[in-house]
Amino acid sequence: MKQHRIWISIGLWAGLYLCWIFLFRDRVFTVTRTLTVQFCYLLFVAANFYAQVYYAIPRLLNRKRYLAFALFLPGAITLSALLRTPLAIWLQVSYFRPGSPAPDFGTVFRDSFLNIFIWVMCLVAIRLVLEKIWFRQYMDTMEKERIRNELDFLKAQFNPHFLFNSINSIYGHIDRKNGKARNMLLSFSEMLRYQLYECDVDNIVIEKEIQYIRNYIALQQERKDEHLRVLVDIPEDVRGFTIAPLLLITFVENAFKYVSSHEDRENQVSISLHKEEDQLLFRAFNTRDEYGVRREMEKGGIGIANARRRLDLQYPGKHSLQITDGGDSFEVILRLNIKPHVVESRYSRR
Repeated sequence: MKQHRIWISIGLWAGLYLCWIFLFRDRVFTVTRTLTVQFCYLLFVAANFYAQVYYAIPRLLNRKRYLAFALFLPGAITLSALLRTPLAIWLQVSYFRPGSPAPDFGTVFRDSFLNIFIWVMCLVAIRLVLEKIWFRQYMDTMEKERIRNELDFLKAQFNPHFLFNSINSIYGHIDRKNGKARNMLLSFSEMLRYQLYECDVDNIVIEKEIQYIRNYIALQQERKDEHLRVLVDIPEDVRGFTIAPLLLITFVENAFKYVSSHEDRENQVSISLHKEEDQLLFRAFNTRDEYGVRREMEKGGIGIANARRRLDLQYPGKHSLQITDGGDSFEVILRLNIKPHVVESRYSRR
């Protein structure tokens, strides 16, 4: 995707260069001079354009540092004009008109400044308009995605009261001596309650998400055999901030779903969660065998793809996801910029 954008940018600049050659072809004497002069302008215009788009606008204008932005804009163009002026004079005297008197520095500087300023402002204005259109389309897409997710969530609540009553009835009929079965049912009930009643928010306290993950791991440990070693590393200091609900569980489920089933050696699932200043570091690791790899290929990695999509929608530019497929192992490392402990319901904004 990034390489695709680079080629588009190169194509647009090449198109602008050709347009300039066509527009100003009558104002110069030779093709060589036309190509050289317009290429010099292109370099300085492009440098100023990217300086404005990737530095001045996001770091100065968007952060309301208006004075710094007002000084940076003409300052950068003035510097470009000062650099271009002696270059233009040198080309004129040395190559285009050898032996002729040097053009007036002030006149060349003025023309350079005005040309660079006008083109940079036009290109930046076009870029801002396009960004506004793209941002509006992005927000519309996010809203549609949010509505679709809420509809799916509502459809999933197919009579939860009946479901919980059934769980309570089953729990009451389990022999009290069978503590393992009763504990498994309680863990399942807590997980279901969390999904149905506590995940209708954009962000939830990490402590609840951790408890949900622990309940899931406890259930999986009861299902798996003694050849599976489960390592969980979640220190007590991982608290006091919020996260999008049910975001991490996809990777935990994936680790247990595709873990190896060796009988002659140890199988392993490792889940860790650490807080590093303003970031959350999550790691999920599992060993794999040929059967697990084949199953994962058949499923097409839908869970991981959906998790990537959620991260792009809910943490744009605020996360890094590294997935390492080692053949006989699979590892996910996720870094998230975390938020303070503030919980807001989706429905409170409507």
